[in-house]
Amino acid sequence: MSEGGTRMLVEVWSDILCPWCYLGKRRLETALARFEHRDAVEVVWRSFELRADEPTVPGRSLLDVMAGYGMDRDATLAKFAHIGQLGAAEGLTIRLRTAWPVNTFDAHRLTHWAATHGLRSELKERLFRAYHEENRVLSEHDTLAELAGEVGLDVDQAREVLAGAAYGEDVRADERRAQEVGVSAVPTFLVDGRRVRSGALTSDALLSLLKASWAERETQPA
Repeated sequence: MSEGGTRMLVEVWSDILCPWCYLGKRRLETALARFEHRDAVEVVWRSFELRADEPTVPGRSLLDVMAGYGMDRDATLAKFAHIGQLGAAEGLTIRLRTAWPVNTFDAHRLTHWAATHGLRSELKERLFRAYHEENRVLSEHDTLAELAGEVGLDVDQAREVLAGAAYGEDVRADERRAQEVGVSAVPTFLVDGRRVRSGALTSDALLSLLKASWAERETQPA
Protein backbone atom coordinates (compact mmCIF):
# COMPACT_ATOMS: atom_id res chain seq x y z
CA MET A 1 0.00 0.00 0.00
CA SER A 2 1.42 3.37 -0.95
CA GLU A 3 1.93 6.43 1.26
CA GLY A 4 -1.04 7.95 -0.49
CA GLY A 5 -3.40 5.25 0.79
CA THR A 6 -5.43 5.31 3.98
CA ARG A 7 -3.65 6.45 7.11
CA MET A 8 -2.30 3.92 9.59
CA LEU A 9 -4.42 4.13 12.75
CA VAL A 10 -2.77 3.84 16.15
CA GLU A 11 -5.30 3.60 18.98
CA VAL A 12 -3.99 4.10 22.52
CA TRP A 13 -5.98 3.28 25.65
CA SER A 14 -4.72 5.14 28.70
CA ASP A 15 -5.74 6.72 31.97
CA ILE A 16 -4.38 9.95 33.37
CA LEU A 17 -3.69 8.32 36.75
CA CYS A 18 -1.34 5.80 35.15
CA PRO A 19 2.37 6.75 35.13
CA TRP A 20 3.07 4.01 32.58
CA CYS A 21 0.57 5.73 30.28
CA TYR A 22 2.42 9.04 30.68
CA LEU A 23 5.65 7.25 29.82
CA GLY A 24 3.89 5.45 26.96
CA LYS A 25 2.68 8.71 25.45
CA ARG A 26 6.16 10.21 25.47
CA ARG A 27 7.76 7.03 24.12
CA LEU A 28 5.20 6.78 21.33
CA GLU A 29 5.94 10.37 20.36
CA THR A 30 9.65 9.54 20.30
CA ALA A 31 9.01 6.49 18.14
CA LEU A 32 6.82 8.46 15.75
CA ALA A 33 9.51 11.12 15.38
CA ARG A 34 11.84 8.37 14.15
CA PHE A 35 9.26 6.66 11.94
CA GLU A 36 9.75 7.19 8.22
CA HIS A 37 6.01 7.33 7.51
CA ARG A 38 5.03 9.58 10.42
CA ASP A 39 2.81 11.79 8.28
CA ALA A 40 0.71 8.76 7.33
CA VAL A 41 -0.05 7.84 10.97
CA GLU A 42 -3.16 8.90 12.87
CA VAL A 43 -3.07 8.55 16.65
CA VAL A 44 -6.39 8.28 18.49
CA TRP A 45 -6.38 8.43 22.28
CA ARG A 46 -8.96 6.15 23.87
CA SER A 47 -10.39 6.47 27.38
CA PHE A 48 -9.80 3.84 30.05
CA GLU A 49 -10.67 4.18 33.74
CA LEU A 50 -7.97 2.45 35.71
CA ARG A 51 -9.92 2.74 38.96
CA ALA A 52 -13.48 3.66 38.04
CA ASP A 53 -14.58 3.28 41.67
CA GLU A 54 -12.33 6.09 42.92
CA PRO A 55 -14.32 8.95 44.49
CA THR A 56 -14.36 12.43 43.00
CA VAL A 57 -13.19 13.86 46.33
CA PRO A 58 -9.60 12.93 47.21
CA GLY A 59 -9.39 10.97 50.41
CA ARG A 60 -6.19 8.97 50.23
CA SER A 61 -2.79 9.57 48.69
CA LEU A 62 -1.54 7.05 46.18
CA LEU A 63 0.82 5.75 48.86
CA ASP A 64 -2.18 5.05 51.11
CA VAL A 65 -4.05 3.39 48.24
CA MET A 66 -1.14 1.03 47.55
CA ALA A 67 -0.92 0.20 51.26
CA GLY A 68 -4.60 -0.75 51.07
CA TYR A 69 -3.66 -3.30 48.43
CA GLY A 70 -1.25 -4.88 50.90
CA MET A 71 1.93 -3.42 49.46
CA ASP A 72 4.79 -2.77 51.86
CA ARG A 73 5.48 0.95 52.31
CA ASP A 74 9.22 0.73 51.64
CA ALA A 75 8.67 -1.44 48.56
CA THR A 76 6.05 1.00 47.31
CA LEU A 77 8.35 3.97 47.78
CA ALA A 78 11.14 2.12 45.98
CA LYS A 79 8.76 1.43 43.08
CA PHE A 80 7.70 5.07 42.98
CA ALA A 81 11.35 6.12 42.90
CA HIS A 82 12.06 3.69 40.04
CA ILE A 83 9.14 5.05 38.01
CA GLY A 84 10.38 8.56 38.72
CA GLN A 85 13.78 7.64 37.32
CA LEU A 86 12.18 6.19 34.19
CA GLY A 87 10.23 9.39 33.79
CA ALA A 88 13.33 11.54 34.18
CA ALA A 89 14.99 9.54 31.39
CA GLU A 90 12.11 10.64 29.13
CA GLY A 91 12.23 14.26 30.30
CA LEU A 92 9.22 13.85 32.60
CA THR A 93 8.74 14.60 36.28
CA ILE A 94 6.67 11.93 38.04
CA ARG A 95 5.91 12.45 41.73
CA LEU A 96 3.76 9.53 42.80
CA ARG A 97 4.31 9.77 46.53
CA THR A 98 2.20 12.92 46.74
CA ALA A 99 -0.32 12.08 43.98
CA TRP A 100 -4.03 12.05 44.80
CA PRO A 101 -5.96 9.42 42.81
CA VAL A 102 -9.54 10.40 42.03
CA ASN A 103 -12.24 9.46 39.57
CA THR A 104 -11.15 10.45 36.05
CA PHE A 105 -14.45 10.08 34.17
CA ASP A 106 -14.99 13.84 33.83
CA ALA A 107 -11.39 14.36 32.75
CA HIS A 108 -11.89 11.76 30.04
CA ARG A 109 -15.11 13.48 28.95
CA LEU A 110 -13.20 16.72 28.61
CA THR A 111 -10.56 15.12 26.39
CA HIS A 112 -13.31 13.99 24.01
CA TRP A 113 -14.58 17.56 23.85
CA ALA A 114 -11.01 18.73 23.23
CA ALA A 115 -10.86 16.31 20.30
CA THR A 116 -13.63 18.26 18.58
CA HIS A 117 -11.25 21.22 18.60
CA GLY A 118 -8.20 19.21 17.53
CA LEU A 119 -6.56 19.52 20.94
CA ARG A 120 -7.06 16.14 22.58
CA SER A 121 -3.38 15.17 22.64
CA GLU A 122 -2.46 18.58 24.04
CA LEU A 123 -5.04 18.34 26.80
CA LYS A 124 -4.03 14.79 27.69
CA GLU A 125 -0.43 15.95 27.97
CA ARG A 126 -1.44 18.82 30.25
CA LEU A 127 -3.57 16.53 32.41
CA PHE A 128 -0.76 14.01 32.72
CA ARG A 129 1.64 16.72 33.85
CA ALA A 130 -0.91 18.24 36.22
CA TYR A 131 -1.45 14.91 37.97
CA HIS A 132 2.03 13.39 37.95
CA GLU A 133 4.22 16.47 38.35
CA GLU A 134 1.99 19.03 40.03
CA ASN A 135 -0.24 16.54 41.91
CA ARG A 136 -3.38 18.45 41.00
CA VAL A 137 -6.80 16.99 41.81
CA LEU A 138 -8.21 16.07 38.41
CA SER A 139 -11.82 15.60 39.48
CA GLU A 140 -12.25 19.28 40.34
CA HIS A 141 -14.15 21.00 37.55
CA ASP A 142 -12.48 24.37 38.09
CA THR A 143 -9.08 22.73 37.84
CA LEU A 144 -10.01 20.83 34.68
CA ALA A 145 -11.45 23.96 33.05
CA GLU A 146 -8.33 25.93 33.94
CA LEU A 147 -6.09 23.27 32.40
CA ALA A 148 -8.26 23.22 29.29
CA GLY A 149 -7.78 26.96 28.99
CA GLU A 150 -4.01 26.54 29.17
CA VAL A 151 -4.00 24.50 25.95
CA GLY A 152 -6.15 26.98 24.07
CA LEU A 153 -9.68 25.80 24.83
CA ASP A 154 -12.46 28.06 26.02
CA VAL A 155 -12.66 27.90 29.82
CA ASP A 156 -16.36 28.78 30.04
CA GLN A 157 -17.25 26.15 27.45
CA ALA A 158 -15.15 23.62 29.36
CA ARG A 159 -17.16 24.39 32.50
CA GLU A 160 -20.40 23.89 30.57
CA VAL A 161 -19.23 20.51 29.30
CA LEU A 162 -18.21 19.41 32.78
CA ALA A 163 -21.46 20.63 34.37
CA GLY A 164 -23.53 18.31 32.18
CA ALA A 165 -23.22 14.78 30.83
CA ALA A 166 -21.77 15.63 27.41
CA TYR A 167 -19.26 13.17 25.94
CA GLY A 168 -19.95 10.59 28.62
CA GLU A 169 -21.16 8.16 25.97
CA ASP A 170 -17.90 8.70 24.07
CA VAL A 171 -15.97 7.54 27.12
CA ARG A 172 -18.21 4.49 27.44
CA ALA A 173 -17.79 3.73 23.74
CA ASP A 174 -14.00 3.70 24.18
CA GLU A 175 -14.38 1.35 27.13
CA ARG A 176 -16.68 -0.97 25.17
CA ARG A 177 -14.20 -1.07 22.32
CA ALA A 178 -11.49 -1.89 24.85
CA GLN A 179 -13.48 -4.96 25.86
CA GLU A 180 -14.04 -5.93 22.23
CA VAL A 181 -10.33 -5.95 21.40
CA GLY A 182 -9.23 -7.46 24.71
CA VAL A 183 -7.73 -4.45 26.45
CA SER A 184 -7.36 -5.23 30.15
CA ALA A 185 -4.39 -3.06 31.11
CA VAL A 186 -2.98 0.30 30.08
CA PRO A 187 -1.30 1.61 28.14
CA THR A 188 -2.44 -0.58 25.25
CA PHE A 189 -1.54 0.16 21.63
CA LEU A 190 -3.62 -1.17 18.76
CA VAL A 191 -2.19 -0.58 15.29
CA ASP A 192 -4.41 -0.84 12.22
CA GLY A 193 -6.87 -2.94 14.19
CA ARG A 194 -4.49 -5.92 14.10
CA ARG A 195 -1.40 -5.64 16.24
CA VAL A 196 -2.03 -5.19 19.97
CA ARG A 197 0.70 -4.50 22.52
CA SER A 198 0.30 -3.55 26.17
CA GLY A 199 2.58 -2.37 28.91
CA ALA A 200 5.67 -0.26 29.40
CA LEU A 201 7.04 -0.56 25.87
CA THR A 202 10.22 1.30 25.05
CA SER A 203 10.35 3.75 22.18
CA ASP A 204 12.43 1.18 20.27
CA ALA A 205 9.73 -1.47 20.78
CA LEU A 206 7.05 0.97 19.66
CA LEU A 207 9.07 1.90 16.59
CA SER A 208 9.40 -1.80 15.74
CA LEU A 209 5.63 -2.18 16.13
CA LEU A 210 5.03 0.70 13.74
CA LYS A 211 7.48 -0.66 11.19
CA ALA A 212 6.04 -4.18 11.33
CA SER A 213 2.51 -2.85 10.93
CA TRP A 214 3.56 -0.69 7.99
CA ALA A 215 5.29 -3.65 6.33
CA GLU A 216 2.04 -5.60 6.61
CA ARG A 217 0.17 -2.76 4.92
CA GLU A 218 2.58 -2.76 2.00
CA THR A 219 1.80 -6.41 1.30
CA GLN A 220 -1.92 -5.68 1.07
CA PRO A 221 -3.52 -4.77 -2.25
CA ALA A 222 -4.22 -1.08 -2.73
